[in-house]
Amino acid sequence: MTMLKGANVPVPADSVRVEVGWRTGPGVPDVDASALLLASSGRVRSDGDLVFYNQARHASGTVRHEGKRPAGGAVTDTLAVDLARLEPAVEKVVVAASADGGDFGRVPGLCIRVLDAGSGAELARFDSRDATVETAFVLGELYRRQGAWKFRAVGQGYDSGLAGLATDFGITVDESQAPPSRSAPAAPVPAAPVAAAPPRPAPQPVRLSKVTLTKEAPTVSLAKQGGTSGTMRVNLNWQTRKQSRGWGSKLGRAMAMHADLDLDLCALYELTDGSKGVVQALGNAFGALHRPPYIHLDGDDRTGAVETGENLTVNLDHKERFRRVLIFVTIYEGARSFAGLHATVTLTPQHGAPVDFSLDECTLPSTVCALALITNQGGDLVVQRESRFLVPERGMSPQRTVDQAYGWGMQWTPGRK
Repeated sequence: MTMLKGANVPVPADSVRVEVGWRTGPGVPDVDASALLLASSGRVRSDGDLVFYNQARHASGTVRHEGKRPAGGAVTDTLAVDLARLEPAVEKVVVAASADGGDFGRVPGLCIRVLDAGSGAELARFDSRDATVETAFVLGELYRRQGAWKFRAVGQGYDSGLAGLATDFGITVDESQAPPSRSAPAAPVPAAPVAAAPPRPAPQPVRLSKVTLTKEAPTVSLAKQGGTSGTMRVNLNWQTRKQSRGWGSKLGRAMAMHADLDLDLCALYELTDGSKGVVQALGNAFGALHRPPYIHLDGDDRTGAVETGENLTVNLDHKERFRRVLIFVTIYEGARSFAGLHATVTLTPQHGAPVDFSLDECTLPSTVCALALITNQGGDLVVQRESRFLVPERGMSPQRTVDQAYGWGMQWTPGRK
C-alpha cells in the first residue's frame, strides 16, 4: 500500500521488517537507517533507545539493525521490530534515515516499506519525493493506538544530520558531532546554597562516527580512527534472496532455497616473525586472542540465522606483531556460488570508529570471497576493502585459491569440521 505523507494504516503483524530503500549511483550519498524507541513523553528513555549501525541491537532484543543489501542499482537498509514483545513503556518507534557524504536531494528513490516478517507481505510503503538539503529524515513511525499498532508516513527532514535528529529526541551525542546550539545560553542566576549531592558518573555519549569503504575510497587507517589498542571485532552478516540471477540461477541452486547453507569467516595471517597460518572453523583452527596469532574466531554460524552473524576478534594490543591479515569467506556447503548473497562486513575497534562496507553482487561461480586486507604500514594497521570473488580451479580448495591470489605461500591439506 503506497501512502501519502501524514496517512496511517493498521499493522496487523506481531513482527515486521522495515526497509529503507534508495537507488545508488555516482555521487549518491550512502544512507543509514535508524530507529528511536520513544516513551509517552515523545523522547527516548535513555541513549540505549537509539538503534543504528553503532548500536545494532536494543537491550530488549525487540529492535535490531540488520544491515544493508545491494540488489542491482538499489540498496536497502533494514530494521527488524518485534511489535508483540516491545516494552509497554514504548509508545512509538520512529524510523529515520541519515545521509553520509551529501544531502537527500542527491538520493533518488528514497522510500520506506513495512513488511510482515512472517509472510513477507508489504503492509505499507511511503516514497519521499520532496527532499532538497536535508541530511536526515524521519520517514515514518510505528505507534500504539488502542492496544494495536499502526504506521504513519511522516517525511520530516532535518538539515543537521543524524546528530541533530537524535539530539531532538533526547539522545546524548558525542560533543564533537552534536549540532550547534539552537539558542544562546541563559545568564547564570545565583542559587541558594544547598547540600551537595554525591557526584553521579556521567553517561557515555553516543558515538555516531563511522567509515564506509567504497570502490572509490577503499582504504582507511585504523590509527586515524582511534583504533590503536584493545580488540577489534570483524563481523560478517548475510542474507539471501529467494530468487537469484546470473550464475545462481544458471547453476540451479539459489542460496536462499537451502537451509543447509554454511558460510565460514576465515583469516589468513602473517606475523612479523615470518609465521603464517589460517584461522577458520575447518579443522577447529579457531586461533587465540592473547597469544599468536592474536586472532580468534568466536563461533561458526552455519545458517546465517544467528543475529550477530560470524565474528573474528583481533587483538590490537599486539598490532606490531602483524605483517598482514586477509579476511575472507568461503562456502562450506549448501550452495555452489555466492550469487544471491547480500553481505555486510563491519570492523569495530574497541576504541575507534567502525569501518563497514557491503559486498558487490556476485556474477561468477565463486565459492570464496576476499573481504578485507589489513596491512602493517609503519606501525599503523590499514584496512583495504577487497570484495573480490574468486573461482577455484577444478580440484583446488577455496583456501588454497585465496592463498594463491594473495601470494601467502602455505601448504594445504584436506580438513573437515
